[in-house]
Amino acid sequence: MSLHLLFLIGYSLLLIFLGLIIGRLVKTTGAFFVAGRQLGPVLLFATLLAANIGAGSTVGAAGLGYRDGLSAWWWVGSAGLGSILLAFWVGPRMWRLAMRHDLRTVGDFLELRYSGSVRGIVAALLWIGTLAILAGQLIAISTILNVVAGVPRYLGCLIGGVVMTTYFTAGGLLTSAWVNAVQLVVILVGFALALPMSLAAAGGWSAVMATEAAANPAYTSFWRGGGSGWIYVAMIVPAFIISPGLLQKTFGARNKKTVRIGVAANALVLLVFAFVPPLLGMIARVNHPELLNHEDALATVLVYELPLAVGMLGLAAVFSAELSSCDAILFMLSTSLSQDLYRRFVNPGASDSRVLKVARLAAVTGGALGVLLAIVVPTVIGALKIFYSLLSVSLFVPIVAGLHYRRAGTPEALAAVGVGVSVLLAVHLHTGGTGFGAWTPSLIGLIASGLGFAVVAVARIGPAGPTEGAEGV
Repeated sequence: MSLHLLFLIGYSLLLIFLGLIIGRLVKTTGAFFVAGRQLGPVLLFATLLAANIGAGSTVGAAGLGYRDGLSAWWWVGSAGLGSILLAFWVGPRMWRLAMRHDLRTVGDFLELRYSGSVRGIVAALLWIGTLAILAGQLIAISTILNVVAGVPRYLGCLIGGVVMTTYFTAGGLLTSAWVNAVQLVVILVGFALALPMSLAAAGGWSAVMATEAAANPAYTSFWRGGGSGWIYVAMIVPAFIISPGLLQKTFGARNKKTVRIGVAANALVLLVFAFVPPLLGMIARVNHPELLNHEDALATVLVYELPLAVGMLGLAAVFSAELSSCDAILFMLSTSLSQDLYRRFVNPGASDSRVLKVARLAAVTGGALGVLLAIVVPTVIGALKIFYSLLSVSLFVPIVAGLHYRRAGTPEALAAVGVGVSVLLAVHLHTGGTGFGAWTPSLIGLIASGLGFAVVAVARIGPAGPTEGAEGV
């Protein structure tokens, strides 16, 4: 067994131990769902950033950098742009409502603003999409373990699934926040050492740029190259403004100022970090142009281009990144099923302890289904595109309009979800997922969602509709 693998196993056991210790403090759904609403700026920043630096931001982004070049910045950079809007626009408004009405999930908001039917439909859709993003994280973990020690894909997915399910199920958001703080230190230190040392091993920045620019001038373009570039904005920015996993973490903040500071700091780090994985992917292409799978680029650099100690720390950073995103996804799955579906539709009179048990069971079930899906989905980015597209098209318009348009009701919300998702699927199937140039399936679906909402809203202007929006509920 390699030293790299032994190190990752030891690190995984440490995270599980920490999660189980903190999880013993969690006895209620309030602690599990919103950490008692006592997160300060540092813990909120840590749990958000650790969740956002995941499979797509590391293994996926490095693979895009290997394949497409510098324009891969937009994959993570778009998440940073969306997070800025979350920090100063949607986040504080949603936090105020969460405090006023004891909201614990985005589903709580959808029912408060619209109806139980909107809550149920969106929760069901997001369960499907969320399993896809969980699969993406597990694929990245299996990729790392395969390159490090030849671990088969199915076993790598299973190992990652067991680790993240164990420590998250113990204590929900409270456990995640503290474990994420540890993971974030490893992530930032690991990448801070890996980038300059791997760049030096490749002959420096000028050598990397000269080698790749000679073969493909578009490779060094910041705006667009290959399949990457600013076209990611329409798919990713809206998703990071209204992501249930991120919004529900802000519900745990102790005050509105904490939301602004914690989310904004997370956004700024994402905008800078967005350069790191693509550059590592470009470096991998200089020394390993023969890779059959471009998503092996990051692990290849960490294992073969760096000293043993630095490489192991870098691998721990990537492993941490995937696990921290996994627990954020389990957070969405468990809270959505237990609060939005079980307590609302199956057993409205369920006790707090019963809902907590269902939330933990939902996390275990979601983890198992994510492992199964990861075994059959081909790539990290492929899995994440499913989630981001579905999330943006189904939730962006209902949440943003619900915060600002007082007359909107259930018909408008259902029209936005139904039209947006239907158009997204139709364009995706018709074009094989490519769209029409810059008009991606996500962008077209998002526009269709807005039009569906607007058409129904205009048609209902005459009759007396809802008179008070979320801000006044």
